[in-house]
Amino acid sequence: MDDNQVAGAAERLLAAYDTGKPVRPVIEDHPDATIQDAYRIQQHQVRVWTAHGETVRGHKVGLASRAIQRQMGVDQPDFGHLTAGMFHLEHDPIPAATFLEPRIEPEIAFVLGKRLEGPGVTVADAVRAVDCVLPALEIVDSRIQDWRISIVDTIADNASSGGVVLGSTPSRLSDVDLRMAGCVLYRNGQVAATGAGGAVLGSPLKALVWLANTVGPLGTALEPGHVVLPGSMTRAIPMDPGDTVVTSIAGVGSATAVLSTEEEA
Repeated sequence: MDDNQVAGAAERLLAAYDTGKPVRPVIEDHPDATIQDAYRIQQHQVRVWTAHGETVRGHKVGLASRAIQRQMGVDQPDFGHLTAGMFHLEHDPIPAATFLEPRIEPEIAFVLGKRLEGPGVTVADAVRAVDCVLPALEIVDSRIQDWRISIVDTIADNASSGGVVLGSTPSRLSDVDLRMAGCVLYRNGQVAATGAGGAVLGSPLKALVWLANTVGPLGTALEPGHVVLPGSMTRAIPMDPGDTVVTSIAGVGSATAVLSTEEEA
């Protein structure tokens, strides 16, 4: 894709945030688009957001579990940017109008205390860089019609990022068995999904290493204070206005997300 095509695709995705109307898959308009093109489209949107006062406060790894890859019809991870406006407080109603077709996922969030810059980042480097971990819920959303996404579409659409709710119980990394930590996801008091940390590339730490080594050659480092979401421990479940979703993660704690009702919205 040339620069004009990249800018055009990015502007159509940006418009979806304002209009609330999803757009055609990027891959349908640009069948020869590559993963590199998709990241250029994503970066164009990030530049627009930051030019309008947003700040990047972290990154997410998407499509990190086999369950999510099967659900989305893709075969590799991707990453997106988390901006300050995407973070929401536990228990506070999140405006439903913020999203088009939200789904929600449980994750173990890393809060960084040191800079991580690839390539060449190892698991040992990642361990030293983590200040603490938090239970988290990620609201994923798609500006692409009916979630008809290829890997190109989800990357272009900022890895289908929507919102983040962090729990309030920080834990030291050394106190948590990331691979074996079991997770239960509740929707309105009913069990909706279960999983474990090992579903995320074998360990969420591997996702953190993958991210650092993937964004490093692009000129991006993971900075102190940034939040990294390594990927979902279960499949994503739908979230409707008025829903309350809770994740409980063994050894890590719980996080609660509330989506406002249509009346509140």
